Amino acid sequence: MKIEKFEDIIAWKKGKELTLLVYSVFKTCKDFSFKNQIERASVSIMNNIAEGFERRTNKELRNFLFIAKGSTGETRSMLDLGLELKYIHEKDFKIMYNLSIEISKLLSGFIKSLD
Repeated sequence: MKIEKFEDIIAWKKGKELTLLVYSVFKTCKDFSFKNQIERASVSIMNNIAEGFERRTNKELRNFLFIAKGSTGETRSMLDLGLELKYIHEKDFKIMYNLSIEISKLLSGFIKSLD
């Protein structure tokens, strides 16, 4: 299946799902600097996939997918910190953590398909 638009990319869809969860779960977080950082990291996943796709070259797409993968790791790191700081419940952490692992694997597969 040929990808026509970035919205068709599974990793982008999952990135959006993770971003919406992050915004929802941290909505009432009073640590505004933490909240801002994790929101920006999660948004960066989907936005880098979109930007890379719109560049229309595999070389640039690959580069942006690596950036998205890095943002996935940053989001996961922030989730771990959020759990330690008791900003989130274990249940929410597990859902978002597992989603971030899935996104990372999807991005790895996508990058390999461009080689």
